[in-house]
Amino acid sequence: MDIWKFYDITHRHHLICNPISPEKLDILVELLQLPQGAAVLDIACGKGEFLVRLAEAYGVAGIGIDASPHFLRDARERLKARAPQSGIVFHEMDGAAYVPDVPQTFTLASCIGASWVFGGHGATLDALKRFVAPGGWIIVGEPFWLQEPAAEYLKASDATRDSFATHAENAAAGEARGLELIYTLVSSKDDWDRYEGLQWYAAAEHARVHSDDPDLAELVERIHKERSTYLRWGRESMGWAIYVFRLPIPGFDASAA
Repeated sequence: MDIWKFYDITHRHHLICNPISPEKLDILVELLQLPQGAAVLDIACGKGEFLVRLAEAYGVAGIGIDASPHFLRDARERLKARAPQSGIVFHEMDGAAYVPDVPQTFTLASCIGASWVFGGHGATLDALKRFVAPGGWIIVGEPFWLQEPAAEYLKASDATRDSFATHAENAAAGEARGLELIYTLVSSKDDWDRYEGLQWYAAAEHARVHSDDPDLAELVERIHKERSTYLRWGRESMGWAIYVFRLPIPGFDASAA
């Protein structure tokens, strides 16, 4: 089954394609206090909800990149409906292949919930640092272990203990790269339940309406496995957070401000 078809079906009812609530995303947008018309970049932007909210709040211009044609279709529709005059454009491509015309020119660069694009959390922070001007924002979303994962959970989810770190280690990874940790927005179990449950709902709805879909058996099998894995182990083992970092301005001491 085409991976982007799978995500299009299972995320059909998602406003945000991550386990974070709209209310917490609003908190993030308000915290940033971007200048009007700021240049922003969102790698693996999904349906573009973060960029659209930034456009609504600050009139930002910039770029959203995603490999899913289905998500980008939805992103463009949202932008047209809610912020048609913004200078945001969406590109269908591998985010790791993106090269800006001029390095370190964006006010904000983000990759929320897709560190696999760059090969992990640390590599994502390294990549985003190359896009952002001094004083700019670097925002990532990343899972973390709430507790030591059971061996059965790792096997069922095709993960390893090293696939993710702890919450504190995720934060420290940015600080180790010279970034200032400004804020974290941590998902609750309700956020996770909404994110996971909407996928089950969408898959069941699709199965009822599209019984002739040649990929239906694979879709249902995968959703059943993911649902069982989440309920049995994932809900108690896996956390998720948005980490808000800032790239320091050389010579500026934030502690003295």
